[in-house]
Amino acid sequence: MSESEFLQLAEGVLRKIQTSLEQVADETDIDLECARSGNVLQVEFPDNDAKIIINTQAPMQEIWVAAKAGGYHYRHKDGLWLNTRDGSELFASLSALATLYAGEAIQL
Repeated sequence: MSESEFLQLAEGVLRKIQTSLEQVADETDIDLECARSGNVLQVEFPDNDAKIIINTQAPMQEIWVAAKAGGYHYRHKDGLWLNTRDGSELFASLSALATLYAGEAIQL
């Protein structure tokens, strides 16, 4: 995949994550805030001082996730973003992290 194809695909993923989380914040009592700066999306959970930072790494063609629970790298394969270590899927992993930090179920 070319760098421009990666950037277009990754931009769509960041937008989808942000839109989904903002919808959760609007429709529930879950306190979370999203802030976007370029290729970095920061999700804050003020109630427990936790953050999830999601950014794109064009040279590696990966999406990286950083959180208290650890750092994770995801690469696009067969239509999914899969963890380069354990094969877990990006949206499932983000749902689990968001649920952990929010203290309530969040499904992306």
